[in-house]
Amino acid sequence: MNKLEQVLSHNSTFVENKSYEQYLTTKFPDRRMVIVTCMDARLTELLPKAMNLKNGDAKIIKSAGGIVTQPFGNLMRSVLVAVYELKADEVFVIGHHDCGMTGINPETVIGHMIERGIPQQTIATLRNSGVDLNRWLTGFDNLKESVEKSVSIVRNHPLLPSNVPVHGLTIHPDTGALDLVVNGYNQLR
Repeated sequence: MNKLEQVLSHNSTFVENKSYEQYLTTKFPDRRMVIVTCMDARLTELLPKAMNLKNGDAKIIKSAGGIVTQPFGNLMRSVLVAVYELKADEVFVIGHHDCGMTGINPETVIGHMIERGIPQQTIATLRNSGVDLNRWLTGFDNLKESVEKSVSIVRNHPLLPSNVPVHGLTIHPDTGALDLVVNGYNQLR
């Protein structure tokens, strides 16, 4: 049985047994929080447990590194939708130690793309069309600075209400220990 068949088989039993009932909630986060964090698999269950969150407490937005790089990208759009349409009133940006985006080299990633069959001509066409692949694929060298930069992009967004605190934290992916980087209450405009 392949992965898709395994997932669908499990899901059929999950629904048939009404196992979903313990997760029923609304689309509105009960604790009115939106979290921007990394997609790292170690954080899937650890992060909510380390923050004492249950299903339905927070909107959790995940991406590689949990890095907010663009004020008008998908991550920021999701934060704004959570604030304006889903009743979130605090933002948490949470990076983590031992992140795969630490020190990532965009040229190495592009090399891996080519090894996996992406034609060099496609890379050249994108670059000639104004796509800055190096900027798009870049990671970070310093976790604390990365969190601070993402917090700054969110906090200074022209469409974010000035009374929304934007916190920055780091989490250890083994222990769940949280460290405060930016206290959003101190930064309110």
